[in-house]
Parts: sequence; structure tokens; C-alpha cells
Amino acid sequence: MTTPKTLFKSNAFKQSDVLPKNQLLSLLIRFQSLFGLLLVIGAASIICTRDGENLFLAPTNLANVVRSISENGIMAIGMTLVILIGGIDLSVGAILGLTATAAADLMMNRSMGMLETIVIVLALGAAFGAFNGIVSTKLGIQAFIVTLASMSIARGLARFWSGGIGIPVAYGKGAGAAPQAFSILGERIGGIPVPAICFLFLGIIFIIMLNYTKFGRHVYAIGGNETAAHLSGIKINRVKIMIYVTAGVLSAIAGTIHAAQVSQGSPNDGIGYELNAIAAVAIGGTSLAGGKGTIVGTIIGALILGVLDNMLGLKNVNTNLQLVVKGLIIIIAVVLQKQKS
Repeated sequence: MTTPKTLFKSNAFKQSDVLPKNQLLSLLIRFQSLFGLLLVIGAASIICTRDGENLFLAPTNLANVVRSISENGIMAIGMTLVILIGGIDLSVGAILGLTATAAADLMMNRSMGMLETIVIVLALGAAFGAFNGIVSTKLGIQAFIVTLASMSIARGLARFWSGGIGIPVAYGKGAGAAPQAFSILGERIGGIPVPAICFLFLGIIFIIMLNYTKFGRHVYAIGGNETAAHLSGIKINRVKIMIYVTAGVLSAIAGTIHAAQVSQGSPNDGIGYELNAIAAVAIGGTSLAGGKGTIVGTIIGALILGVLDNMLGLKNVNTNLQLVVKGLIIIIAVVLQKQKS
């Protein structure tokens, strides 16, 4: 016969048996991006072999992975800030294409130096970011619509600027050649790609900014509860405009690096890059509703996408199927976010 005492013991045993499983699930959800990175690295290390040689772990291949994610990662940092305040920016890929085109044209056709070119290009990115921020805040238009329009404007301007064709970047002295120093942005230092160094440097800056400055606290406050942030005295519109300007400048940095890496600026560069940036942010654990997320998570998310693309490329998987896999991973990441909240 079952007594209350034995029933209590039985229930207690079941609860203690289930608790560790719940804790494990909670741990997996909390550190989803890190576990995801370890999973794809492990999978790539195991399956990407040929004739007994590990293709993935080859130093040259690892350098290519970090180099390939740098542009997307830099844009994803800006996208993280935008999404943290509950916004979105669909123009980052088009801004990359415009600024890459501008950089190539200014050096090759206008005989401008590297420093002058970079200043103008960054100002161009900042101008588009300011447009996105001011129109969405002052006119009250949804950021999705504003940045969609901005994407079209930037892409059209790039095509008009270049005549619809790519502008090759060649190095040398005199007119019609880019400064040799510009090529450094696409090279390696001590075996480490310069774009990866730029990505890491910017990542550290924004990690510090979000975690240890008043501006970072304001970003999280606006994303968490905009009404409460306004009542606490935070200048909502000013912060939002600054964030969109930052996203534009980071896209311009990515565009400059892109022009140096591929030795050209094309109006078609950066198509679809905004989706990769959003994917890195989502996979990194940032809530698409705003208020929750980290730059570290975004960096890990960019690495996951880079390793995944590299692994599928090494296995000669059809590029269309690669898009399918990437889409499924994004859905899984969002589902895990819902479990976390």
C-alpha cells in the first residue's frame, strides 16, 4: 500500500532526477552560440579530410575563414546595436557596395590619397546612417521601410557613380593608380589577415562600449523598455540616430576593406550581406525584439557562419543547399531564443 510518506519520497526522487536535465537544457540555451561554434568546428574537423590530411585545420584555411567573416562581422557589430534598440537596418550591404565603389573611384579616377579616400568613404557611410536614424525617429517611419528605401538609394547611387560596372584597383605611382599602402588592408601580418585584426579590434571597442559606458546602458534600456527609458531621462532619438550612424560607418569600414581584398569596387558588391549580418546577430543570441544580446555572441555567430560556409565549400556542397542549411540554422537559433526568454 502506498503511503503519503512513500509517495512524497517517490515524487522527490522524480524531481531530483528531472532537475539536472532541466539545468543542462538551460545551460545549452544560455550558451547556444558557444556550443554551436564548438559543434560546427568539431564537425568540420572530422569530415573535412582528404587523403588523410585535415583540410579544415590547415593554417591557410583557418586564416581564410577568419578573413572571410571579417566584413560580415564588422557589419554585424553595427547590426547588433541596431537590433538591441529594437530596430533593423537593411541598407548595410548596399552601403558596403557604395563605399567600395567610392573608394575605388576616388583613388583610381580622382587621384586621391588613401587617407583622403577613407575620410570621405566613412563620411558617406555616416551620412546614410544619419539619414536612416533621422527619418525613422523624427518622421516616425518604421526602420524597416526607411532602411529598405536607403538600400535602394545606395545601390542606385553606386551604379550611377560607376556607370554600372566595377572599378578595378591597381597599385603604383602617379595618376590612375591607388596608393600601395591601401593594399595592406587586404594582406596578412604574421600570417593573420589584416581584415580579421580590424574585426577583432572593433569588436573589443564595442564590447567595452556596451558593457562599461553610459551609452551602452542607454542602448540596453531603450531596447528593454523604451517608455521607461524616456521617463528616466534618456534622449531616445539622439541615441537611436547615433546607433544608425555607427552602423553606417561600420558598413563603410567593411566596404573599404572589401575594395582592398578583392582589388575592385563594384556597385553589385554586398548584395545579401545584410541578411548575413542579421543571421550572425540572431545566431549569436541577440533578441530580435531588442534589449538582450552581446557583441561577443555576434562575433561567435559570425564565426559559426564562416566555419559552416567553409565546411560546406570544402565538401563541395551545392551553394543553393548551403543557403537552405543557413536558413534552418537561423530558425533554430530563434527558437532557442524563445526558450531562453
